[in-house]
Order: sequence, then C-alpha cells, then structure tokens
Amino acid sequence: MQQTHERVVVSVGGSLIVPDQIDTAFLSSFKSLILEKVQKGFTFSIITGGGKTARRYQEAASAVAPLSPADIDWIGIHATRLNGQLLRNVFAGYAHPTVVHNPTIDVETEEPITIAAGWQPGFSTDYCAVIMAKNMGARQLVNLSNIDYVYDKDPKRYPDAKKLEKVSWTEFRGIIPDHWDPGLSSPFDPVAAKEAETLGLEVAVINGASLDRFASYLDGAPFVGTIISG
Repeated sequence: MQQTHERVVVSVGGSLIVPDQIDTAFLSSFKSLILEKVQKGFTFSIITGGGKTARRYQEAASAVAPLSPADIDWIGIHATRLNGQLLRNVFAGYAHPTVVHNPTIDVETEEPITIAAGWQPGFSTDYCAVIMAKNMGARQLVNLSNIDYVYDKDPKRYPDAKKLEKVSWTEFRGIIPDHWDPGLSSPFDPVAAKEAETLGLEVAVINGASLDRFASYLDGAPFVGTIISG
C-alpha cells in the first residue's frame, strides 16, 4: 500500500533555475527526484524564484528610467512567474494546470504537484512559501538555494564565518537584515523568517546543486544543510 506523506513546500531559488542560462541539467534532475518521491506518496507545493532573469530585467529597466521599489518588485515577480511556467510545463501531467500567484488562496487539486510564483510587491517568494505552508498545515518547508549552510555571518566577507547546522529562529533573525528589499540576498527573507517563527515552522536550507541532500532530508536521513526551527 502506498504511504501518504504530508505536503512539503519547496522554495526553489532562481539561482538554481537560471544561474546564468536556464539550467536544464538541474531541471531534469529535480524533476526525476520529485517524481520519484511522488511515487512514494509525497505531494509538493513548489514556488520559484526569479534568479538572474529578474536581476537583468530590473537592472535594464533601472538604467533607462527611474523606478519605484514597487516597479522593481513587479519586474522580479513576473520573472518568478516565467520560471514558474517553465516548471509547470516540466511537470506537465503531474502538476496543477495553472501557476498559483496568490499564496493565500486554497487551491483544490487532485494533482500531486502545485507550482506557484511571486504574488505582489513587498512579498518575496520565501514569504509566499511560508503562507502556503500555513494554509496547508505543512510543517516542512525546504529552501533550495546555492549555499551549503546558513552561516553566523557572511562567509564571502568574513573568512572566519561559522556554519550552522541547526539554528533557532531568534538566532537566525539576529544574523539577517531586519527588513526586505527587492533583490536582497539572504538565506531566508526577514519577513518570511518572522512569520515562520510565529508558525513554528521548520525550514531546511539546502544547496539545490546537490539534490541527494534534498532526497536525504525528505527520507528523514542525515543531510548537509541547515535546519531553522524553534
């Protein structure tokens, strides 16, 4: 008999989908892993980031005309929706037929996969992922990005930065900025972190370039990455 698991919310960083060009090797591996887990009873809500596509469009528009933060944000949101549409087509036959743009709406679907993307200015895809988890009663949120761990400070600037395999929300929120801006580079957005702490959500930060780590986490096995909880 097939075992049924709770739905897992997965936030896929745009840096994985479009590190520079669209990474078809990542998309193929990601599809194989997700479908393998679907066969074992998992269901997924997957939300996509904007990546280089968002930044390139934002920079181009800003170079030509003065833009408000909301203008910049909308460009990023549409980039996440383009990536979402890409992923929805990758999972055609297994995914809900439309990309979800509003995380506060409950989507009734019989498909094992739902794809979502950016919502509205002021809200990152991390925040949307947390709201989706709240709506569905999901207790696990996986943040697939391009970093191996959360560190106690920026490892690019501080060679003595220490990796954190487990960290509390209070400690994590002391490490990151206290507000969110379009284009902010943070392991998890500050507004999302505050909401996740309130919900008592467990967030796993995993490097999506090594999908075996994601598989280990889903299997409840030891994995390389950071758990934020408590």
